[in-house]
Amino acid sequence: MQEQLSKRDPAKGELAMIEAIIEGSPEAVGVAVIRLNCGCHKMAAVDVNGEPASKIIMYRDQAESICDQCKTDNGDYMRVTQQFIHWKTPAPSKMTQKNIQEKVLGKAEHPSN
Repeated sequence: MQEQLSKRDPAKGELAMIEAIIEGSPEAVGVAVIRLNCGCHKMAAVDVNGEPASKIIMYRDQAESICDQCKTDNGDYMRVTQQFIHWKTPAPSKMTQKNIQEKVLGKAEHPSN
């Protein structure tokens, strides 16, 4: 049991970083999270208009700094494995969420479109 408690859960680390970004960004309605194939993350708070509400923060769980590849290419979009917005509670309306997501992360292409 003690061994399990000493291990850091990456999801908890990511959530802690999201909460810290929201706390430091009073106008934020959410945090854009971009996960890269190297294990690094890019995050930034967004406001109700889909504009930045904080600086972009790059971090890597359980590391003192981001990886060398991210230091070189600043987390190139070609290495993105997952991206989403973590909404602050209470979350904006579904329509507002959709508009912000499209503005911040781009419009997703779906096979049915």
